[in-house]
Amino acid sequence: MLISQIKGANGEIVVAVREQGGAAKSVKNAGSVYALAMEAADGGKSLASVIEAHGYGDAVDLEKAYAEGRFLPPITHPDAAHLHLTGTGLTHLGSAATRDSMHKKTTEAAEETLTDSMKMFKMGLENGKPKAGEKGVQPEWFYKGNGHGAAAPGAPLVSPSFALDGGEEPEMAGIYVIAKDGTPFRIGFALSNEFSDHVTERINYLYLAHSKLRPASFGPEIRVGAAPDDIRGTSRIKRGDKVIFEKPFLSGEANMSHTFANLEYHHFKYDLFRAPGDVHVHMFGTATLSFADGIKAEEGDVFEIEVAEFGLPLRNPLKVAAEEEIAVKQL
Repeated sequence: MLISQIKGANGEIVVAVREQGGAAKSVKNAGSVYALAMEAADGGKSLASVIEAHGYGDAVDLEKAYAEGRFLPPITHPDAAHLHLTGTGLTHLGSAATRDSMHKKTTEAAEETLTDSMKMFKMGLENGKPKAGEKGVQPEWFYKGNGHGAAAPGAPLVSPSFALDGGEEPEMAGIYVIAKDGTPFRIGFALSNEFSDHVTERINYLYLAHSKLRPASFGPEIRVGAAPDDIRGTSRIKRGDKVIFEKPFLSGEANMSHTFANLEYHHFKYDLFRAPGDVHVHMFGTATLSFADGIKAEEGDVFEIEVAEFGLPLRNPLKVAAEEEIAVKQL
């Protein structure tokens, strides 16, 4: 099942549901994906059964809604401050050649000569997929912001004026709600663009936190349920009518050094992230970056991430914000 949200004629949220490759229909009296998910989480029901109980309404033309700029993020919170954008990195193996070379480096090099990134990658290789009943190694973790930084599919990803770069990171994101008893429930997975400033990050790895404080986009649709083991798609950048970058995008546990369950555990083990009613969009890392291939995105370029099993492609143009004068005033 694929679920999404679009703006209705009167500004209301229309929840659209479809099976992969099929036509979409609205869900009656849904209110929002958040409302449906909380109804399921707090009622001990599956999301599918809640949707069935609400019933289906009119057909929804998703392609038309996309062209008209009416897509919303596939989940929103009534209070944007209670939607958390977070992520993890150094979780993907990349191509077979990259994996082999990294294995060689991490097994042959003396531990003290490895960078912190390589040490973290090695830790994931060794214990990112623990046996049942065991806890694996914790991954890198970072904070991106809250719902105010969630860009809708089709809307611009805005790079601040002080940024040194604005580049895409095609990833899978897990979408979660926290039930009234504090239990995290996964709705499913969605395509995401974990937009970052890679030039700032490369100045010094301790600038990673700064480089991640950028907007992100996810959707347009959430694939309800577990993720496929082997996810294969494409990441591209369009400049006008030309494609200036295109590369395969691989994800899923077959292409990762961690299990999703291990990454989820190390996020939700903090009671801070189990506040009833909150929404979490947690991005799981990538092995595909145009920046690594020497591409510098320009304002107006369109990022596009596409994986057939996850519905419509995620598209966002790059926009650069005007410079602001920031000064703190004394009360």
